[in-house]
Amino acid sequence: MAQIDAFDIFILGAVLIGTVAYFTKGTLWGRRRTASALVGKSNGAAVASTATRSIITKLQDSDRDVVVFYGSQTGTAEDYASRLAKEGHSRFGLKTMVADIEEYDLEDLDTFPEDKVAIFVMATYGEGEPTDNAVAFYEFISGEDPMFSAMEDPERPLKNLKYVAFGLGNNTYEHYNAVITRLNEALLKLGASRIGEVGMGDDGAGTMEEDFLSWKEEMWSEFASQVGVQEREAVYEPALKVEESELTTEDANVYLGEFNKGHLEGTESSPFLPHNPYIAPITLCRELFKSDSRNCLHVEIDLQDSNLKFTTGDHIAVWPQNSDKEVDRFLSVLGLISKRDDVINVTAIDPTTKVPFPNPTTYDTVVRYHLEICGVVSRQFLASLAPFAPSDEAKAEITKLGNLKDYFSEVVSSRYLNIAQVLERISCGVTWSSVPFSLILESINHIQPRYYSISSSSYVDKTKPHITVVVESIPTTADADPLKGVASNYLLDLKYKRENIKNPSPSAVSYATDGPRGRYRGNKVPVHIRHSNFKLPSNPATPIIMVGPGTGVAPFRGFVHERAAQAEAGVPVGTSLLFFGSRNRTEDFLYSEEWEALGEKLGERFKLVTAFSRQGPEKVYVQHRLVENAELVNKLLQEGAYFYVCGDASRMAKDVSASLAKIIAAQRGIAEEQGEEIVKSMRAQNLYQEDVWS
Repeated sequence: MAQIDAFDIFILGAVLIGTVAYFTKGTLWGRRRTASALVGKSNGAAVASTATRSIITKLQDSDRDVVVFYGSQTGTAEDYASRLAKEGHSRFGLKTMVADIEEYDLEDLDTFPEDKVAIFVMATYGEGEPTDNAVAFYEFISGEDPMFSAMEDPERPLKNLKYVAFGLGNNTYEHYNAVITRLNEALLKLGASRIGEVGMGDDGAGTMEEDFLSWKEEMWSEFASQVGVQEREAVYEPALKVEESELTTEDANVYLGEFNKGHLEGTESSPFLPHNPYIAPITLCRELFKSDSRNCLHVEIDLQDSNLKFTTGDHIAVWPQNSDKEVDRFLSVLGLISKRDDVINVTAIDPTTKVPFPNPTTYDTVVRYHLEICGVVSRQFLASLAPFAPSDEAKAEITKLGNLKDYFSEVVSSRYLNIAQVLERISCGVTWSSVPFSLILESINHIQPRYYSISSSSYVDKTKPHITVVVESIPTTADADPLKGVASNYLLDLKYKRENIKNPSPSAVSYATDGPRGRYRGNKVPVHIRHSNFKLPSNPATPIIMVGPGTGVAPFRGFVHERAAQAEAGVPVGTSLLFFGSRNRTEDFLYSEEWEALGEKLGERFKLVTAFSRQGPEKVYVQHRLVENAELVNKLLQEGAYFYVCGDASRMAKDVSASLAKIIAAQRGIAEEQGEEIVKSMRAQNLYQEDVWS
């Protein structure tokens, strides 16, 4: 028999592989994308069974008419979802539930019952991206070929799905409300039918709440007409039950601000995530401003014992708490100050409702660590408190505030009043002791972490991220307290206590910086890492242009430190051009002592251009300096430079983008419209990156 040589074996193997591939296509490979596959890919966890993650099963088992899905990054979308669910039940008698869209595999949406409705409340995060908890569903539903469970009608698989859509966005971003827009397009393409118009709230214009309120009234009218329900007199029916306990704060199983059982027992371990943050030591906290009236902190955080990893450009989340003053005010106005340390058990009456914090716990703990009591007041929430007002006069006033947009703006919004301040004013200090604590828990947002751009380089130090925090203390009106940033003033109070000195500000606020059971003693704060797409080019030789006024300079400090360290290590690095702006060179020139030293390391490969808006006869901003350096900017862009913007989105980021388009047009002798198209193209190629906030 003839010998089979290596080439024959190769040919036979190729034929065999090809045959297997042909007959396994669509089963072992080449399958259309499913939501469960994407969930497994996105969070790295084992995918739960279809039965436990099926929204259809959940609706049927819990006998619900409406599910309100939310995609939320900061908690606002979750709050709106909860409010829609409550209102649907109280006004129309609908059996509703709220659902975190991450917790369900939605391949079975094609079997969604015709007599039920899905509501999608979806925030757009960053540059047109879905929120972290909505990534899997968004990629699945907007994909070219989503695979549903039954697929009885491949052309219109969602023909039975009736849905409502509201988006939360920011018009200062190019991709304003992109997630809800694309989701709506995908659902319609798949055969679903929408009830009412797509609502869009605009955080950039500061009209998010009013956008939501005006949209939902028209939506409910259309909903009632299409679904065939009748409005009834709204009545509050609690979804949570609050019972006082005989336990005391001395009992080891009472939560006093701990995040979970591991934290309670002192056995917390990685992975450290949003619901299980790391209690991190602060190794340095120093003042950056040279001003008697303003503060900006440089904070260094030690992650060495956490296994948390970050890369240059990422964000770190700091979990704050409410100040002693606002906790006392809130408990006092509800008549709970004498019961602050009483232990309570909170349980769900409605099986689809989650208790948003661990318990048993105390009134003080809930208010201090779990509720956004200093946040924006909702007109809708104020109106819901009218039945529990302590007097007829207070009832009339709170009803007026809840119903009249302009009056609410004049009395509440313009003064930045929080809920306790509003209630104090309405009742002239008389307590609102009839307000059910369950209503408070169901209506006020759960406290959220505050995210800060990391202002150091992981290349230089992998275990100690730095952050740059401007301390918010905004004057309001003569008859109202300054608006205090919750997290920034928490860190400021920690700094002064660390130095064992008294905060000199007459409006200073203090915090329980030792934390629950003294676990934060020694200058510790709860943190976790959020990874960002705001990154240096993979090739260090690529030029970069950075625009970062104020604390927008934070990530660029990390960028420049990284390039300086690379240069010292013999790595070829490209030009780093930084535009920094602030009010005054002598007061708020952040890290002024560092830039000169970094320039010595980088030489001609680093250039700093400054703009001090209050130091001359005319105000000069970073966008003006950008135009003044048009030739250099265009030269670097033509060499392939990445362009970065960090800071205020409401004006600065827009002005910088417009200025860059004009620079390109003027330098290259083309029309401004073409310059704008080039900037758009840069964004699409990730050559133009933004890390901005409103």
